[in-house]
Amino acid sequence: MRKVMLYWMMLLLAPFASGTANLAHAGPASEASAPAAAAPAAARADRLPAYQPRFGRTRPIVAVVGENYYTELTDYVVPYGIVAESGAADLVALATKPGPIRMFPAPMNVIPDETTAQFDQRVPEGADYVIVPAVHRDSDPALLAWVAEQAKKGATIIGVCDGVWVVARAGLLEGRRATGHWYSMNDLRKKFADTRWVDGKRYVADGKVVTTTGVTATIPVSLALVEALAGRERALQVGERLGRPAWSSEIASDRFNLGLPAMATIATNYVSFWSHEDFGIPIAPGVDEIALVLEADAYSTTFRSTAYTVAANREPVRTRRGLTIVPDRVAGVDAPTRMLSAPITRYPLHALDASLNAISSEFGKRTAAWVALQMQYPGY
Repeated sequence: MRKVMLYWMMLLLAPFASGTANLAHAGPASEASAPAAAAPAAARADRLPAYQPRFGRTRPIVAVVGENYYTELTDYVVPYGIVAESGAADLVALATKPGPIRMFPAPMNVIPDETTAQFDQRVPEGADYVIVPAVHRDSDPALLAWVAEQAKKGATIIGVCDGVWVVARAGLLEGRRATGHWYSMNDLRKKFADTRWVDGKRYVADGKVVTTTGVTATIPVSLALVEALAGRERALQVGERLGRPAWSSEIASDRFNLGLPAMATIATNYVSFWSHEDFGIPIAPGVDEIALVLEADAYSTTFRSTAYTVAANREPVRTRRGLTIVPDRVAGVDAPTRMLSAPITRYPLHALDASLNAISSEFGKRTAAWVALQMQYPGY
């Protein structure tokens, strides 16, 4: 599973290297085009269950739940940001315990709105949709029990990336179709043989359970969620504003694999630990959290660098769409020498393309392609 960067060192011990990833790709593909140049797919096999009002609610409730020890940054923040941008739901950021959520691969801290226990007291009927990101402790009994209970209460459960492990361990995938991060699929097939594991889809909806492929699948599945919440036109508007007006579930799964080029890049970058660099990303109130986390995630998966947030002081920063982030460093005190530009605000979903291009210039095309491979990004 894609959990913490140290875990990826296990890949060096992999006894196989079947296939080859396209690690020499020169740059972004069609997904990087401007909104006007893109168009949604005319038809998609997978649609998320449309919102059906319950309990006399006037608006749906969407919860994003993280595990405090380690939660994948993009998996948690991008769905939150896209749904928040839509204005189509009452959105809540949750953690299993009090205190901030420690993120990975970038060492960011996010302060949740409340704990799962507090949410249960406030909303005993449960959420309408629950987004489950990849977490380090995917066997955490409290998290598994809470997700299973939300499903029993009628919520649609959306396991993004390796959040599928939580969904599966909670017993929600028995007899269902599902997908997952490319690196996890073999293990998932062995561990959960009663699930029909699907290739070639960025997200798979089977009733009220949805699963996705790797990290960047948070983008299309979140837009599909907006469509389920508020209709296709709203989802198109949100996608255009953010820079991705399409959310097809289709993907060429066979291009994502741990081939010899990828393994060579891992080994080369790991043994170059003496040249590991820290980069700072300036943040201030109103920072675009979508662009921020895509940039931070990319720079923290190179095996050559780590990205840290840098603010004017250590006070928590409220993002553009309502998340609260604790700055990692303070400008003029302990900020990295090398600073990146502030996260973009126009078409924030283009931040990943810009970061991959910059990483390619800084560390080489193979490193940029390795980052795209980990994030299962078909646009590079």
